[in-house]
Parts: sequence; structure tokens; C-alpha cells
Amino acid sequence: MYHIALCDDTPEDIQLILAMVQRWAAARGTEIQTQTFSSAENFLFHYAEDKQYDILLLDVEMGEMDGVSLAKRLRQAKDPVQIVFITGYSDYIAEGYEVSALHYLMKPVREEKLMDVLDRAAQRLQVEDRALFLKLEGEMVRVALRDIRYLEVQQNYVTIHAGQDYTLKSTLAKLAEELDERFFQLGRSYIVNLHFVQRVTRQEAILQDGARIPLPRGYYDKINRAIIERC
Repeated sequence: MYHIALCDDTPEDIQLILAMVQRWAAARGTEIQTQTFSSAENFLFHYAEDKQYDILLLDVEMGEMDGVSLAKRLRQAKDPVQIVFITGYSDYIAEGYEVSALHYLMKPVREEKLMDVLDRAAQRLQVEDRALFLKLEGEMVRVALRDIRYLEVQQNYVTIHAGQDYTLKSTLAKLAEELDERFFQLGRSYIVNLHFVQRVTRQEAILQDGARIPLPRGYYDKINRAIIERC
């Protein structure tokens, strides 16, 4: 089940794209719930009560608040929704990178192109749903892979740095088996989520939260190549 929101201030465009989305779901045998919004403000009003949106098809040029401003609000709230911008202009593409937009669709929207983009969004959502299940002090804790910044070995224990830190008796190799291609091992002591890497020097990988992961000798080119190929 995917929850898909369409936000556009042109009723004709809303109805056209909604029909395409419904045909995509029927063709893929996928259940969807859709909701339409005529403005960014209207979306945010409902979003305050219900944040369970998987995909947002978002018009860029709208009333007082444009689509880019809305997308920035969502990213400030750490919302992982897959954002697809819909616009009649190409001037906003650079700003799309700031909010990790999945794609830009130019108006008039071609159905074949929209279906391809929805396929990509669905695939990415499946990846984002992966998690580690950790047995800690008699309870099972689920930690989404997307939230893990890095893993760090300390003697016979591994600390997983995510929304909060989790420390358990394990080996890095054992936990690495449950990770995916977004993670990269740096020597014997660290595994880093490449999506959180902000900058790489010859000595260290610097993450978005300021954490500094030392680079073993010979890993500068390796991690840069991994970032290019996997991110």
C-alpha cells in the first residue's frame, strides 16, 4: 500500500495526473491511497495530522508558498517522502538537489515517464523500509537502515549510531551481512552510511552531523568511488 499525495493548484492537472497514477497502480497490481491538495498550505494543514505519505507529486509554481519551499519544510522535518516535482520550467532543477527530489517531470506530463518515475519511487521505498533487528536487554529493537549513520567497533562490542546509539556484543562482519549497498566498511573498525557523508579528506570522512571517521591508508579513492557508484 502506497500513500500518494498530489499537490497542484490547477484542477485540470490534478485530475489528469491522478488518472495516470491510478492506471500505474492497476498495471502494477499495487494498492494505493491518493489525496489531492490545491495548495502547499492545504497540504501542510493535513500533514500536521497525518504524515503517512510515501510519494508526493508536487507542482513547483503555486500561490503564496511554492513547491520548493514546501519540500524544504518537509526535509527540515526529516520526512523521507519521495518528492517528484512537476513544473513547466527547468529553472528549479538545482534547488531539487537541496531537498533530495527523486525527479523533475515537465508539463505536460507524459504517462510513460510518470510510470517510470513511480516505479523508481516504489523501489526506493522498499529499500528505505529495510532495518536491523537488535536483541538488547531482553527486547527486540528495530533500527531502520536509513537512520544509521555509522557503526563502530569497541573491543568486543559494536555501537550503532542512529537516532540514538545502540551497543551490543557482536562483530562488525556479522552486522555487515544485514546491511545494504549504501554502507561502506572502513577497515576493521567502522562501517559508514555513504548517504550521510558530507566530505572526504585524505585522513577522514566527515558526516553531516559533524562526526569524523578516520580513513585507513589507501581508502580515500575507494570511498570516493563508492559514493559515486552507490549514491
